[in-house]
Amino acid sequence: MVTGPAREGDDPDAAWRELHEEREALERALSLCQTRQRVARDAAEAGEAAREEADLLLSLDRVLTRIRAAEYGRQPGARRW
Repeated sequence: MVTGPAREGDDPDAAWRELHEEREALERALSLCQTRQRVARDAAEAGEAAREEADLLLSLDRVLTRIRAAEYGRQPGARRW
C-alpha cells in the first residue's frame, strides 16, 4: 500500500495511521515467516519462508523510512521539500 500526500480536507493523521497499520501488518507477517522457518518440514519450505522474510524485511525498511520522513514532517518548523 502506497500512501500519498494528504489532500485538503483529509484527516491529517490518516496517512500517519495508515503507515503504522502497514508496519504492524508487516511485523506480523515477519513473525509468521520466522515461525514457518523454525517448524518447516523440509529445507524447501524453510527456504521459501526465508525468501518471503527477506522480501518482507525490505518492505518493512521502506515503510519505516516513510514513517521517519513523516515524523520529520510533523515537527514544528519542518522544511517542506
